[in-house]
Amino acid sequence: MDRRTFLGWVGVGWVASSLPVALAACSSSNTATDTTVASSPRSDRFVVVGTVADLTQKGQILNKQSAVGPVLVVRNPAASNQLVAVNPTCPHLRCTVDWKSQPREFVCPCHGSKFATNGSVVTGPADKPLKTYQAKIEGNSVLVKSS
Repeated sequence: MDRRTFLGWVGVGWVASSLPVALAACSSSNTATDTTVASSPRSDRFVVVGTVADLTQKGQILNKQSAVGPVLVVRNPAASNQLVAVNPTCPHLRCTVDWKSQPREFVCPCHGSKFATNGSVVTGPADKPLKTYQAKIEGNSVLVKSS
């Protein structure tokens, strides 16, 4: 085997072994905070989206597959015994917003839009608010009401 053929095979091998890493890095799912508790709406239209333990441990519950749709739940910074629940899909480019405990707002990682805890736009380019949900704790479960 000559040098050119050998280097060609080394290059192909490097590309083939790097592809899974590149695909994983480009993935938009965040499994560290994504909670996949799925339940059907109750008669009062509340749906279990996670546990109090998850909320306490992670500081948030991100459930992309709840019966109400994607939901992000955090404790209300103004009243820690209350919850804030929003649809985390940014209305501008459909990215999933992140909760930033300081400065107490939801931030879109794609373009920097910022949203208050009530879902209203603080800083654009987004021009529509995040959808909000009623949320509560019942026993060890965090529930969100479908609208």
